[in-house]
Amino acid sequence: MIDSMIRPRLSAMEAAWVIARRDFVAVLFSRAFLFFLLGPLFPVIVGGLAGSIGGEVQREAVSVEVGLAMDPADTARMIAAAERLGPQLGGALPVLRAVPEAAGDPAFDARAFMEARRGNYAAILTGSPARPTLVGTEGQVARWQGPVALIAGHAVQADPTVFPQVSANLVATSAASEKSSRVQTAQIAQMLLFLLTMLLAGMVLSNLVEEKANKIIEILAAAIPMDAVFMGKLFAMLAVSFVGIAVWGMAAFGLWAAGGAAITQVTGFDPANLPAPAVGWPLFIALGIIYFAMAYLLLGALFLTIGSMASSVREVQTLSMPVTMLQLMVFFLAAYTIKQPGSTLELAAIAFPLSSPFAMLARAAMEPQLWTHALALAWQAGAVLVLVKGGSLLFRKRVMKSGGAGREKKGKGAKLSA
Repeated sequence: MIDSMIRPRLSAMEAAWVIARRDFVAVLFSRAFLFFLLGPLFPVIVGGLAGSIGGEVQREAVSVEVGLAMDPADTARMIAAAERLGPQLGGALPVLRAVPEAAGDPAFDARAFMEARRGNYAAILTGSPARPTLVGTEGQVARWQGPVALIAGHAVQADPTVFPQVSANLVATSAASEKSSRVQTAQIAQMLLFLLTMLLAGMVLSNLVEEKANKIIEILAAAIPMDAVFMGKLFAMLAVSFVGIAVWGMAAFGLWAAGGAAITQVTGFDPANLPAPAVGWPLFIALGIIYFAMAYLLLGALFLTIGSMASSVREVQTLSMPVTMLQLMVFFLAAYTIKQPGSTLELAAIAFPLSSPFAMLARAAMEPQLWTHALALAWQAGAVLVLVKGGSLLFRKRVMKSGGAGREKKGKGAKLSA
């Protein structure tokens, strides 16, 4: 009668689902998670403000004006020539300004003027358009000598206002340009994948350490298979990570919608101009989500194993540092192989589980083949199962060891009382 009333033991899948649901709800509705979501926004805001201020200071501090210390007629001819060439060459030409101190002073010494650090000129042009002399530092002279010669050459011409019409014969693309443009997409995707993985995977460590301190994990280990506990925690933290990415993505979209033009002007980056990956944007985004999940599960399984061996937060930090450094080296390996498709080094990066998601995401940007991704995902999923199994075995060994000692002590106490 009693046996029939006892509920059967949960299967591994059911137990993993119970753990995942419990951890997901507990983390998602905690105050700490709210502050975790807000945390990355502050560095982004501070970095954006610093970049904007730094760019403005740089633009004001570095002058691109070349002073003119010539006869007034020659000065007017040089400025007119620069204005004619400006629409053709844009920012390749310096801004020419007459030096007020040189007006009406035939004894004006441009060298002494520059060495006295007067004015805010990159260089000063003396002489005449036919025989110009550029006075300035070695770097500024080397930078503006060619453009100034071009302006002076047009200034001495009679009527250099007509430019020949350059015909165009365009092609859609070329193999070299297509490959080089896709490298940028691969690099940005790898960097984003690495940052998100390292930022979010740390939640797995803190979650396990807290439950070890409260003895909750030992109760779970006695009730359900340890593999299910590990798998449930991994997928719960993965789901929480997707919530965080969704929140950050909506915040980034709102920020871009509000000031995309200003952000592009400050950073020089426009997502609309990002080269399309070889597999196309929809499939590339889908593969990016899947490879993020795999990278997170692989690193999370390692962190769970570390958490099972640690007894305090300080010990966790000490043990997790080598894994963090390893992941950084793995990222560098995958990034280095972007321009070496099919090489032994790239195949090694694909075969090593921790670097495989990064290398394969770059390959999705560079190569259109899809069957390689199916093989890589199967390999990565197998590596996740192996890491979870190994971590759970190690943890079970430690828990059962402490549990056995406890039972032995209880047995001795019962005998003494008897």
